[in-house]
Amino acid sequence: MQKKGKLELTWVGKYDEEKPVEPRILLEDTEKSYGDPGSENMLIHGDNLIALQALQQDFAGKVKCIYIDPPYNTGYAFAQYDDGLEHSLWLSMMRSRLLLLKSLLSDEGSIWISIDGDEEAYLKVLCDEVFRRENYIATIVWQKRTSPDMRAVISDGHEYILVYAKEHDIFKKIRNKLPLSDDQAKNYSNPDNDPRGPWTSADYTAQGFRPNQMYTITTPGGKQYTPPEGKCWKNVESVFNEQVEDGRIWFGADGCGMPRRKTFLSEHEGVIPWTWWTNKEVGHTQEAKKESIKLFGANDAFDTPKPERLLQRIIHIASNEGDLILDSFLGSATSIAVAHKMGRRWIGIELENSAYTHCKTRMDKVIDGEQGGISKAVNWQGGGGYHFYELAPSLLVKNDKLPVYQINPTYTFEMLCESICKIEGFKYKLQDVFHGHSSEKRFIHVTTEFVNAEYIRSLSQHLDEGQSLLIYATKIQSDMMLPDNIKVKKIPKDLLDKCNFESEVR
Repeated sequence: MQKKGKLELTWVGKYDEEKPVEPRILLEDTEKSYGDPGSENMLIHGDNLIALQALQQDFAGKVKCIYIDPPYNTGYAFAQYDDGLEHSLWLSMMRSRLLLLKSLLSDEGSIWISIDGDEEAYLKVLCDEVFRRENYIATIVWQKRTSPDMRAVISDGHEYILVYAKEHDIFKKIRNKLPLSDDQAKNYSNPDNDPRGPWTSADYTAQGFRPNQMYTITTPGGKQYTPPEGKCWKNVESVFNEQVEDGRIWFGADGCGMPRRKTFLSEHEGVIPWTWWTNKEVGHTQEAKKESIKLFGANDAFDTPKPERLLQRIIHIASNEGDLILDSFLGSATSIAVAHKMGRRWIGIELENSAYTHCKTRMDKVIDGEQGGISKAVNWQGGGGYHFYELAPSLLVKNDKLPVYQINPTYTFEMLCESICKIEGFKYKLQDVFHGHSSEKRFIHVTTEFVNAEYIRSLSQHLDEGQSLLIYATKIQSDMMLPDNIKVKKIPKDLLDKCNFESEVR
């Protein structure tokens, strides 16, 4: 019998074997941090692949909503970034980052990815593989223009937003509905002065034949109705009578009309989102450009921003106040600006210089009470803060003269300890002679001193029964007999076996 193959998207370089990327430590630039020092928000400057790896230890399974607006690979170059990777390189770039993003999502979480038609089909298949096809939620079509591009053969009037959940069934239960639009609210009125306020009505019939829902209804005006052919009443007669008693059935102004079920505006639970998002509802590119010009000036406006209303809808559906939002292709920081105004916590990552010129500038203005975008709609008055981080340089670097790796000379001992803890999965915390722990019984110690049997004995005295210790050292006695609960590793040799210490990530 022939073995069935797996349906998947393949490309050159997809399965190239590489060690995990080094999970670098984050170094706060306190001069660039802004606002409330007690804030948990994080603005990170650096390669997003390295940054996402750095976040794994503390944030795996904790992010409620991820929004990313990656390069569309259109072949065009913009002022803030180059958007023209070779196709297979773009797919590899996306896959490595999507795998890390998935691990950061909580079980209730979802990821929303903006893309256009150039790569949408390929990205959909790739996401099916990474997040599993059963966790696909929808492909949103966003009407981004207000008029056609007269230079085009067929004008591109929309973009896509791919939506995947960590767990489809969980997300279905927790996602938020949309509030009624102004146009939808206009359908509600109160012609009978019902004390419960404005209402709208719906047909009281249902498709099909159900014997217990086939009865005669007599209106207050004395007119009798039976269900039309091929239909039955919405509910059984006893429920109908209860609804009449509760004033939830409308028989028209004269009391002789076909019965209709009243739905009150005050009881409306919201509208189920659908996949067609018009520019009237969530904004368009011209609106986004105007927001960018207002924030940064005409000369420094971001080339490809998204309107704040678009991100407002995404964040509303996918999260609640206090939830954690992540954007690893931050651009001009629209996502985290909106998240901040909506009372969410956030992490933003941006590689380019726009981390300073656009992201920081924008978030400082938001915290100071900036009134553009959705500010008035959510009654934004300012407040909050964030911590600004730079990715530390690589822990290990190649020697200038010899073909070997060495500890980065810019590293302090504290940075060395924290980095090794992160690489080995320990929580960095100085505790007596230990530099971190992975549990109440497992500790790590880092040293640049010579480790011999006497050094081991002195450390072992600090261990209680059932506890174990991992030691990282630059110099180790070769013929030591170690207790069963103590393991010694060599710097840099054993670190090189753990991950990739290349200074540049592609």
